[in-house]
Amino acid sequence: MKPESISSMFDAIAPNYDFLNRLLSLRRDVYWRREMIQALDLPKKAMVLDVACGTGDVMIEILRQKPDAVAYGIDFSKKMLHVAGEKTRQSEYFSQTGLLAGDALHLPFPSNQMDAVTIAFGIRNVADRKKAIENFLHVLKPGGKLAVLELNTPSRGMLRALYLMYFQKILPGIGGFFSKNPDAYQYLPDSVLNFPAPSGFAALMQRAGFSEITWKPLTFGICTLFTGQKE
Repeated sequence: MKPESISSMFDAIAPNYDFLNRLLSLRRDVYWRREMIQALDLPKKAMVLDVACGTGDVMIEILRQKPDAVAYGIDFSKKMLHVAGEKTRQSEYFSQTGLLAGDALHLPFPSNQMDAVTIAFGIRNVADRKKAIENFLHVLKPGGKLAVLELNTPSRGMLRALYLMYFQKILPGIGGFFSKNPDAYQYLPDSVLNFPAPSGFAALMQRAGFSEITWKPLTFGICTLFTGQKE
C-alpha cells in the first residue's frame, strides 16, 4: 500500500484508534508499551523521539515513567497528531512534549541528539525499513537506544491456529464495525503476516548499524520487543 493511502487510512480511524487498540488487544497494548519504555532504562532528562507516534500513548508512557524527560512525536497522519495533541494538552506533561508532521524516512532532527528512539506498531508500515532504522541511528547519541514494538504471528501449534482465526476472521469484523473502515482492519492482519520473523528483523537492525540487539516475545509471541544500541 502506498504511503499516502496508509496516511489516509490512519486519518480515517484516528477517532476510534485508542478504543479499538484496547478492545482488540484486550488491553495488552498498554502492558507492551510499558515494557518497551522500561527496557530503555532512560537517563535523567532524556530526550526521546517516538516515531509513528499515533495518538501519543508512547509519549505519555515515557513521561509517566520518566517525568523529567522530553518526548517528541512524529507521524504522517494529521488526524492522529490532532488526537495526540488533545491528549498531551490534557496531561500534566504537556510542556515536555512536541509533535511534528513527518515520517520515519525524513526525520527533522540533527544527528546525535536523542537518548532514545521508539516506534510502536509502525515499522511494518514503512516502505524502506532499513533506511528508517539508519535514520533512527543517525539521530541517536552514541550509546543511545532504539526500541521497536511490533506485532508478530505465533510460530506453531494450536496457539497459531487460534491466533490466525481471530486475526484474520474476527478482528477485521470488529474493527470494521466500530471504525466504519473495514479496509484498515483487513490491512492490519495482512501487514503483520508479511512482517519478518524476529530473527530477520533483528538482522536488519544489525545491517543498519545497531549493536547489542535483543528481542523479547511478549504475550506468547503475539508481540515482540526489539532493542538495539548505537555504539
